[in-house]
Amino acid sequence: MTGMEFLASFLTTGELYGLGVGSTLDEVDRALPHPFVDVVGEEGEWLRRDYGLVEFAFTPEPDPGPASEWLVATVTVQLHRLASDDDLACAWERSMGVAFPRYTSWEELREELSRTHGIPELKVTDQGGFLQYRAASSNVSVLVVDDRDEERGERVGDGDVWSLDLWAPFRSG
Repeated sequence: MTGMEFLASFLTTGELYGLGVGSTLDEVDRALPHPFVDVVGEEGEWLRRDYGLVEFAFTPEPDPGPASEWLVATVTVQLHRLASDDDLACAWERSMGVAFPRYTSWEELREELSRTHGIPELKVTDQGGFLQYRAASSNVSVLVVDDRDEERGERVGDGDVWSLDLWAPFRSG
């Protein structure tokens, strides 16, 4: 699978390898056979699992019991890391079967989206140096560099995708 296909699927479905908000840590472990680093909050109130290209943030179940589980709260695809780490894309392709280019432009991702079933409506907001394209239907947002002075090199450039974020929708009590 190409990185563009992977990202377009994530943006339209809100799922990454069948995982989304509310998936358990065990489900993530089974779906991603890739090395990672865990960081746990001082009081155990959160867990961040960093796979290099993808990060998962977990929170404990709302009503923790004796067998409480960590649940996915957010997922971030950190595309900007590919610009400065040549090995990251190769390692991800070897273990996960997805080939990413060093840079992903928003224009290329939009083109891939146009070939995808169920294209979400995107709300655009200026984030000061970035544009955020937010898909309420999938709860995924795309952060795109919006700075004409930013050129490709060890960092992504103007018009490149910085990251994609899956976020939990606000639920009123």
